[in-house]
Amino acid sequence: MMQSRLAAGPPKRLASSGFTLIELMIVVAIIGIISAIAYPSYVDHVRRAKRSEAHTALMELAQHMERFYTANGGYLDSNSQPPALPFSFAPKAGSKIYALGFGKGSPTANGYVLQARPEGMMRDDICGVLTLSHTGVKGHDEGADLATCWRR
Repeated sequence: MMQSRLAAGPPKRLASSGFTLIELMIVVAIIGIISAIAYPSYVDHVRRAKRSEAHTALMELAQHMERFYTANGGYLDSNSQPPALPFSFAPKAGSKIYALGFGKGSPTANGYVLQARPEGMMRDDICGVLTLSHTGVKGHDEGADLATCWRR
């Protein structure tokens, strides 16, 4: 009986299908590395897109102010009041990302500064409050450079 066992040889392994734990861990590590690189880039892209919506809104409000100036001879009405802005948030539809309005001490009879104050997901944006004056001067109040904050 002992000899018949030896003659049969080692037991045969069935062919396995599937992944080993090592292969699975390698895939998880690769996905983690790709995610660590891609996610910050994605977030930056989304923030730039939201900033672009604020730029568009500020430009539209500037056009509104210039039409008011043309019709009234100044940026204030006959009661020395600024005109009502047609909208106060950007984007006009959906989540309110920027609150729009006039800057401090603005408008005057001869000028204005419009501002877009970030809210919600943009509250911690590197550009902070975006501004646009009656002369077309663009600005911001945080540490990033102007080209970064006003590029499209």
